[in-house]
Amino acid sequence: MLLIGTTVGGATRWIEIGIRFQPSDLMKLCMIVFFAGYFNQYDSKLNTPKVILIALAILMVPLFLIYKEPDLSTTIVTALVFCAIIFAAGLSWKIIFAILAVAVPGAAIFLSLVLSPDQTLIASYQRERILSWLRPGEYSETAYQQQNSIIAIGSGQLYGKGLNNNAVNSVKNGNFIAEPQTDFIFAVAGEELGFAGCVLIVILELAIALMCFRIGMRAREKEGMLICIGVGSLVMFQSALNIGVTTGLMPNTGITLPFVSYGVTSLVTFCMEIGIVLNVGLQPKRPPAVPDTGQAAFRFRNSTYIK
Repeated sequence: MLLIGTTVGGATRWIEIGIRFQPSDLMKLCMIVFFAGYFNQYDSKLNTPKVILIALAILMVPLFLIYKEPDLSTTIVTALVFCAIIFAAGLSWKIIFAILAVAVPGAAIFLSLVLSPDQTLIASYQRERILSWLRPGEYSETAYQQQNSIIAIGSGQLYGKGLNNNAVNSVKNGNFIAEPQTDFIFAVAGEELGFAGCVLIVILELAIALMCFRIGMRAREKEGMLICIGVGSLVMFQSALNIGVTTGLMPNTGITLPFVSYGVTSLVTFCMEIGIVLNVGLQPKRPPAVPDTGQAAFRFRNSTYIK
């Protein structure tokens, strides 16, 4: 990918195969299916160090490649989806609390380090995005896109300015945002459909995620349950990240809004994921086990005598 990919805007995330294909979108689906099967296979040994370390080692390979594109947002979402899958698989609470005890102060230390001027942990533009989010007045050149997104959403008020309006000062027509059709599509929706449209989009995204969780809870096999949990968490986390960026709740990082943003790879892979979830929901339920009280054997012997 890094060797044969097409570089756009300083990132090598796409491959030209007649269409502009983004492998990281397909990778998220493959990761969900793989780890669902992996954790199902080692269900009884899930909380052993060997199984967890092997899973983390496998996860690090795609995470490293995606991060080097660079694509920090997809890296974060992929890691969160993995956490949701391993939690649903039955990870011990002792291990979870131990991880949180290390991760929470570690995240605080990491944030303090990346904000220092001489840090080398993240790229300079990524540091500027964090600083522009924290102090937009001091970093206006970096924060302008996110600030314009917030203004556009607020300008839509309750019902918006109208779908596909031709106003020159709109965020879509006025070129105030670099990628209004993909990463900042929620800003366009807020301006044209208003608060009501934004709430409707949030409800629909949440409903899709909850339906995936519901189907997973009723799945016949644990592997199917984990696939549904993975797809539902992917929709939820990716939607939250996209909406959080456009509304200024998170630092600026580009990622599509599921089923809304323009992008062939994103739309097709999400449709594939929902298709797999629906297939899990169509699997016949396993019949309940008959308690071994001796009555079944008695009925069998009686039927033999009758014959």
